[in-house]
Amino acid sequence: MGLRMMGTLVAWWMYELTGDAFYIGMIGLAEAIPAVGLSLYAGYIIDKSEKRKLLLLTVILYAVCVIILLGVSTNWFHDEFGNKLIIVFVYTTIFFTGAIRAFSGPSFGAIIASMVPRELLIYASQLSSTSWLVASITGHAMAGFLIVWLQVTGTFVVILSLILIGLFSLFKIKEKPATFKAEKKTLEAVGEGLKYVFKTKEVLAALSLDLFAVLFGGAVAMVPVYAKDILHVGPIGFGWLNAAADIGSISMVIALTISPMKKRQGIKLLLAVAGFGICIIIFGISKWYWISFVALMVSGLLDGVSVVVRSNIIQLKTPDELRGRVMSVNSMFINSSNEIGQFESGVAAKFMGAIPSVVFGGIMTLFIVVTTWIKAPSLKKLEY
Repeated sequence: MGLRMMGTLVAWWMYELTGDAFYIGMIGLAEAIPAVGLSLYAGYIIDKSEKRKLLLLTVILYAVCVIILLGVSTNWFHDEFGNKLIIVFVYTTIFFTGAIRAFSGPSFGAIIASMVPRELLIYASQLSSTSWLVASITGHAMAGFLIVWLQVTGTFVVILSLILIGLFSLFKIKEKPATFKAEKKTLEAVGEGLKYVFKTKEVLAALSLDLFAVLFGGAVAMVPVYAKDILHVGPIGFGWLNAAADIGSISMVIALTISPMKKRQGIKLLLAVAGFGICIIIFGISKWYWISFVALMVSGLLDGVSVVVRSNIIQLKTPDELRGRVMSVNSMFINSSNEIGQFESGVAAKFMGAIPSVVFGGIMTLFIVVTTWIKAPSLKKLEY
């Protein structure tokens, strides 16, 4: 919750400082470079490490980064050093959070399989997705309200408090010894997760589809611009727009947890991503707040299908000794595509304008679905 709140807050803060959507995109690039660059090596470290200890370390480092941003956001720092140095500190700190996330994200995914029996793995995976989405909704929406009530500095205090609560919760988990022993050379072991993904066609197709859909359909990156300059709804409306997609996602994930898809999951995944692209186009051209909100919420409903199908495929098809490395490849494909998509949206908005850049992203998402339908027939036939 704290980390999602921080992403929302930093995007708003950066747009307030600069008034330029390009700088929002650069936040995504600053986080994606270390997250992608370290992901394969991080998977190797996760597989050979005690996962609880590694998670504790990453959350402590997140807390340190929030403390730095908290200090930078104060009036004293602004008066002493000005906006330019604030921007440098923000980008530098976000770069380090990207490096931390290369280890933390896959660790959370990998530790699930060591905590529940295999026959409950699908339910545990969907429960994990549900809890993440609850946190995401709450973090997005609360950030908008807190910016109004507490300003940027006060909101960072709340974020720090939430991260420390999360740290305390992790101490309640028992140690989870590594199941993988590093007998091969480091480079060979590091590459095994990537090799496994590329030879497992259903996993590769699902990850690639999501990668490009999120990369081009990253309308959320432009929400600060829409809230401030197009829809004119201020920080509270901004918070709810950020939460809209997650509200849809959690609704779908809960529905699919109660009543799982029994067959034809592959085709349903493709149709859901196509619907996601259409929703992004509607959001891009809308000038009315409620239409924009509903378009993002429906996009979240459809994205929830993708979240469930992809996470179930990965959890069911990944051997225990490769979980950290495969989860890292998943993180490299999916999580970092959010940040790279944010960068793409910022650059596109710089040259095309905010509205054309969002519409272009939705059209490209539809193109990716058509290409995947033609080039990856195994995904259409996928059932589990």
